[in-house]
Amino acid sequence: MAVFSQGDIIAMTVMGIQSPSLPSVQQDTHLHEPEEEQWMSPWLSHSSIPVKCISYAPVKRALDVGLSLIGLILCAPLFALVALIVKFSSRGPVIFKQTRVGEGGCLFTCYKFRSMYTDAERRRAQLTHHNEASGPVFKIKRDPRITPAGRLLRKLSLDELPQLINVLRGDMSIVGPRPPIPEEVAQYEDRERGRLSVKPGLTCIWQISGRSDLDFARWVELDLQYIETMSFWRDLGIILRTIPAVLSTHGAY
Repeated sequence: MAVFSQGDIIAMTVMGIQSPSLPSVQQDTHLHEPEEEQWMSPWLSHSSIPVKCISYAPVKRALDVGLSLIGLILCAPLFALVALIVKFSSRGPVIFKQTRVGEGGCLFTCYKFRSMYTDAERRRAQLTHHNEASGPVFKIKRDPRITPAGRLLRKLSLDELPQLINVLRGDMSIVGPRPPIPEEVAQYEDRERGRLSVKPGLTCIWQISGRSDLDFARWVELDLQYIETMSFWRDLGIILRTIPAVLSTHGAY
């Protein structure tokens, strides 16, 4: 008898595929921290999400590989320092693994330095009424699930550094819309699904325009604006503007 995971059901829901009637659904008791690669949905064969044809795709990929390799090498001492801070500041793994939705709706495992306590997902249900974000996004400025060390990491975006591995692997790009979680995508309207027509990225227009201080509608608008006008020079400009934006910590929490 087939047993489908919660991720499978969410994936089919997102793409409008009717899930089969099941006597048993396998619950993921280790929410958002898969130890192995999750089931990769063949959404492109069923999806209404068109994948954008990028004229400078080879150049963009070369930039991604080059910058991610340089970043991983130069930031190796910083990786070690952050790993020690995370390890000794609270119990739990150093690296947080979470299933995210990528280009065309494919699932991939996204890496971050853990910035929350290990019971964060369980406590989220208790904090739903405190959500300060609009749309399907969940955000609280003074989120009690974030560790003291995690708050600093988030302010400086250091928790995102392991995603350079995702860029090197080809799951993500340096520049592109931030990758959402399946539960958020399940609530997307058609227009919002347009964010999934390109690879997700470490930074984009949203990152340099206020980040979490912007509401979801504006976030989507900026992502779609990037997708419509994306080019090598635009990517380069966003990368250069990301550095001061991160150092300013504006909208980061």
